[in-house]
Amino acid sequence: MIRIEPIPAFKDNYIWMLHDGTHAAVVDPGIAGPVVEALDKRGLELTAILLTHLHYDHNRGVPGLLERWQVPVFGPLLNDHDRVTHPPFPEPGTVPLDCVSHVVGDGDIVTLDAPGLELSVLAVPGHTRGHIVFLERRRGWLFSGDTLFGAGCGKVFGGSMQDMIDSLDRLAGLPDETEVYCAHEYTLANLQFALAVEPGNAAVKERIEKESLKRGFGLPTLPSTIHLVRTRSRMKLKRNARSVWRTAHNSSSGICMTRSAMAASSRITGIVSRISPPCSTRISPRRSASRCR
Repeated sequence: MIRIEPIPAFKDNYIWMLHDGTHAAVVDPGIAGPVVEALDKRGLELTAILLTHLHYDHNRGVPGLLERWQVPVFGPLLNDHDRVTHPPFPEPGTVPLDCVSHVVGDGDIVTLDAPGLELSVLAVPGHTRGHIVFLERRRGWLFSGDTLFGAGCGKVFGGSMQDMIDSLDRLAGLPDETEVYCAHEYTLANLQFALAVEPGNAAVKERIEKESLKRGFGLPTLPSTIHLVRTRSRMKLKRNARSVWRTAHNSSSGICMTRSAMAASSRITGIVSRISPPCSTRISPRRSASRCR
């Protein structure tokens, strides 16, 4: 039996650890220390590392892990676009994804004997042009990195808005029961923004209460499911595009949102504008060159 456990990192990252009680694989280790601690605590041997994209909060821990465990590192090709369009790297002479030993892309299968996993690779450009996700089809597990979050999606840094829409549509086509293991704890922030757009939505209010209870006990809101994420997906955004846009951009609307909810709005506004612009003027999504999320 394979278990999935979250390893909290930084402010709101999750490093996902999959293990069978003896061997383990980890997804997007942005820092080594918490991973080493979790492996040692459970007496596990690391056998593989999986990376979804180039941002340092998803891979900077790899060199530290390789110092102890010589294991394969599966990840996307560092394409020229992502290499030159991202913020300066924190260490001179280094580039992200140089640690990848096994480059994988759309349609590839990553097979791990221990723990026993067969992961399909799907290309989902948008957050970055080279972003990939890992799908365990038989068990219905999706490791979505920064493309699909609980009740939201990632910012568009390296692809286009159309790329992100197409990627979200592709993931929306997965079975409803597919569990979504994303890399950040953004669920409540995204739901708070959804409630600002639709103050009378009872389903959103109910889910906020449910997810807040989990966070109050120190538990993650994840995994989500494709069914839950789809309730705040492209169809609903298109129907409410004008309201979404006004909530995100009209500072005089009188709506009070937390800083995290405003961050959620900046992630989603560009997508909404591309789906159904509220006016004939093209809207440029907000972007931050100082954050790689």
